[in-house]
Amino acid sequence: MAVYIYSITGKQHPLHVDDLHGVGEPPAALRTVTAGPLSAVVSDAPEDLRPKRRDIIAHQEVQQRLMADGTVLPMRFGLLATDDEDVRLALEQNAEDYTDKLRVLEGCVEYHLKASQDEDALLRQILLESDVARELNESIRAGTAAPEAPVRLGELVAQEVQARQEALAAGVVEALRPFARQLESSQPTGSDFLSTSFLVNGEQEERFLTAELSVAHQLGDDFTFRLNGPLPPYSFV
Repeated sequence: MAVYIYSITGKQHPLHVDDLHGVGEPPAALRTVTAGPLSAVVSDAPEDLRPKRRDIIAHQEVQQRLMADGTVLPMRFGLLATDDEDVRLALEQNAEDYTDKLRVLEGCVEYHLKASQDEDALLRQILLESDVARELNESIRAGTAAPEAPVRLGELVAQEVQARQEALAAGVVEALRPFARQLESSQPTGSDFLSTSFLVNGEQEERFLTAELSVAHQLGDDFTFRLNGPLPPYSFV
């Protein structure tokens, strides 16, 4: 039977998971596989593994429990191995890499920040601050613009939006960077201009949260900040 892998830890981790259950229906019992300085928390994998709500919750509960007692390398949902021996071999072959990552993640959690700006407010700002955009918009509204004016305005606004959002994202990241050990940015989606994960040491956590609130307050009501965390540091494994 395939083996489902939840986390990798140092073998000194207390691994208090006796009262937890893993994925599957009925929920699988958890066990550990140890090789050298490392341990992996695993269970039997169900044959029809899917990202069902109960299984995602079970996966997350294992991570949270392990994090409460020490440093972990949290695996993404759905990671499988052929059997325990395969897991043991992976721990042996990657011992140096896993040990280094555990050292980097020691005492840290992940916070993921997404941010967006009200689109109408952004457009008003562009029309207020860009003479060219404002003049084009006024001539279009008055019916005196050239036929190509709407296309020119659309292109200009798109360029302004991109430039302003890139500058905003860089500014937010730079304000929070001093309080994070590492960061990982991903491509924002929808109306977001920022999607970044921060690896934050416990000693800096309060400062990081205070700085995030301060930046959101400074930018004002036209901006929406969505901070998710503390999370297992998936983005930094």
